[in-house]
Amino acid sequence: MPSMSDTGSEAVAGVGRLSALLLLLLTLLCSPVSANFREREKQIIDEIIGPANYDKRIRPAGANDTGPAVVHINIMIRNVQTISDVKMEYSIQITFREQWKDQRLTFDNMQGRIQYLTLTETEMVWMPDLFFKNEKEGHFHNIILPNLYIRIYPDGGVLYSIRISLTLSCPMNLKLFPLDRQQCQLLMASYGWTTEDLVFLWKDVEPVQVTKNLHLPRFTLEKFITDYCNSKTNTGEYSCLRVDLVFKREFSYYLIQYYIPCCMLVIVSWVSFWLDQNAVPARVSLGVTTLLTMSTQTSSINNTLPPVSYTKAIDVWTGVCLTFVFGALLEFALVNYASRSDKHREKLKEKLKEQKKQWEMEHAAALEAALQEAGEDGHTFGMKPLVSRHNGGMGGDKSRPCEIHLAAPRQNCCRTWLSKFPTRSKRIDVISRITFPIVFAFFNMAYWSTYLFTEEEEDGPK
Repeated sequence: MPSMSDTGSEAVAGVGRLSALLLLLLTLLCSPVSANFREREKQIIDEIIGPANYDKRIRPAGANDTGPAVVHINIMIRNVQTISDVKMEYSIQITFREQWKDQRLTFDNMQGRIQYLTLTETEMVWMPDLFFKNEKEGHFHNIILPNLYIRIYPDGGVLYSIRISLTLSCPMNLKLFPLDRQQCQLLMASYGWTTEDLVFLWKDVEPVQVTKNLHLPRFTLEKFITDYCNSKTNTGEYSCLRVDLVFKREFSYYLIQYYIPCCMLVIVSWVSFWLDQNAVPARVSLGVTTLLTMSTQTSSINNTLPPVSYTKAIDVWTGVCLTFVFGALLEFALVNYASRSDKHREKLKEKLKEQKKQWEMEHAAALEAALQEAGEDGHTFGMKPLVSRHNGGMGGDKSRPCEIHLAAPRQNCCRTWLSKFPTRSKRIDVISRITFPIVFAFFNMAYWSTYLFTEEEEDGPK
């Protein structure tokens, strides 16, 4: 059994060990190296970017301190705001990133405790002189603070990221409008450094990223294609990157706004074929109203498009629809002329009938008067046959009956059907009721098959 003195000594030793452990923990917590990393980062920044060690006017060297500096580019499409057909431009908001290595910016990461240093001022380090070749307008975002940062990694790697809104030119081919696809470009190039000093390369993994649920009101971003577009000038060859954004136009909007209303106006113009030919005010007002409405619709479509020298698909549609509406109005003019001609012909027929009837009456009266005069004189007239009918007549030959075989006339179904309508004006209306819809149906078949096939053919080589 242990004595009281041994128990007390063990308790004192335990308290001593606990005090030593607490003192060691307190020392570690109060160490200036482990506790104040921000102060250490400041010291590192002052060391590597100090005026005695770093000059931002000199570009970093390439691999093995030789060759041009290599900058890898990556962009993220955050939003496509507008695509203007009239101005032939599009507005886009992107996150633009550049990555390169500068061996002058290497530092000790304190055994992995400092992953990277973050800067918010681009004036402190060397920056590539990249610019957007097809830019019209652009601005940075400064709310609440400038939306940019620079990260410096221990191995000298530099990452520059910034949010930019750009308005870029996009030459468009509108021959297939609104069944078209437009390919808009984003061109990035070096302004002052030639390929001997600076080379831009796309990032190997996901050079272009697109934000999820990207929504455009009248277009759909189908795909994007990255490529290089180095340009040679009198001052040298400059590195250039290109990304082609392929936008497909949403046809449903134009189907509802343009195609269906035009088709309805054409069908409404055919109603005049079913109205009575004598309803002149109704048919004229219907034809003129549909013609003016179709003209207004065509003008509103052209106001939303640039004045180009070639014919667009929508021009063919509106032009043919306008022709059909105008043809319906001309058809009524022809019907009206035929109706007046029919009335004039009927009057002539009635006049001829009256003259013939009057002549027959006068001839009958004259004949009757002649017969009466002949009866009074006592003379009689006998009618003898000119040809003898006995067997010996006509040289003694027996007479044979003369037979004539006539082929039955072929009946034309169209003429038979049209004969049911007595007047020419009515026949024109009936023919128009059938001809106009059939021709318009054939036009629709030719139109859609031609332009849809042309669209697939042009999309093939891409």
